[in-house]
Amino acid sequence: MEMTRRDLLSQCSKLLVLTATAARALEQAGNAPAPGDTYHMADHWWGMIIDIDKCIGCGNCVRACSQENQVPAGYFRTWVERYQVTEDRDHPLVESPDGAINGFPPTTRPGVKSFFVPKLCNHCADSPCTQVCPVGATFISPDGVVLIDPEYCLGCRYCIQACPYGCRYYHPEKDIADKCTLCYHRITKGLTTACCEACPTGARQLVDLKNPKDPVHAFLRDHKVQVLKPQMATGAKIFYNDLDGSVR
Repeated sequence: MEMTRRDLLSQCSKLLVLTATAARALEQAGNAPAPGDTYHMADHWWGMIIDIDKCIGCGNCVRACSQENQVPAGYFRTWVERYQVTEDRDHPLVESPDGAINGFPPTTRPGVKSFFVPKLCNHCADSPCTQVCPVGATFISPDGVVLIDPEYCLGCRYCIQACPYGCRYYHPEKDIADKCTLCYHRITKGLTTACCEACPTGARQLVDLKNPKDPVHAFLRDHKVQVLKPQMATGAKIFYNDLDGSVR
C-alpha cells in the first residue's frame, strides 16, 4: 500500500510527539535529565530475561527497585512470587509476603517442588494499557518501554484494570497510575536496571533486542524461553527461562 505525503507527515508527527513525551517522562523519573545526543531511542528495543533456576527469592531486586524509584510503602513495581507445586499441578500454592521485599520464610512443605518467579511490567509491544488510556498518558516509547506521563495521567485507573499481569497500581500520593519504567532514567545513560544490578545470582538480565551483538539472541535460540500469559498476545518482552507450566 502506497503512503501519501499526508500520511508520511502524520506518522512523522506522531513519532516526534512520542519522542518528546518519552523525554519528558524520563526527566521526571528520578529527576534525571532527558537523553542526550549519545542516546538514540530508535537504536534500541528493551526487554529482560529472567532465569527461574537462578532466582533464590532473596528480595534484593524488590528492595533495590523500591529505593531507586521511591515506591510508596505497600506498593511494588516488581515483586517475587514463590510457587509450591504438588504432583497434580492444578492448585499450586502461590505466596508473595509483602512483595518479597524481605525475602521468604523457609518452606514447611517437604517433598513439594518450590521455585521463585520475579514479576514486573512486561513492556508489551501491543500493550492493552496503552489502548485503553483515554488521553495517551500511557504510551510506548520509540525504544520499546511502556511509560506513563504524569502530566497527562487523569488517574482514571483504566490502565490498571486493563493490565493482564497486575503490574500497575494507583500511586496514593501522586494520584496517578504507576508501574515499572524499566529504570528508564538509568538505561538511557548506559546503566542496567536497579533490580538487575542488585540480583546476586544474575537471574535478571536487561537485554536490547535491537542490538545484534546482545547475547540475548543466542539465549533465546538455545533455551526454552516463554512469556507470561502468551494467549493474551500482548507482545510481552519479559522472557522467562524454564518457566513452569503452573505459573499464572
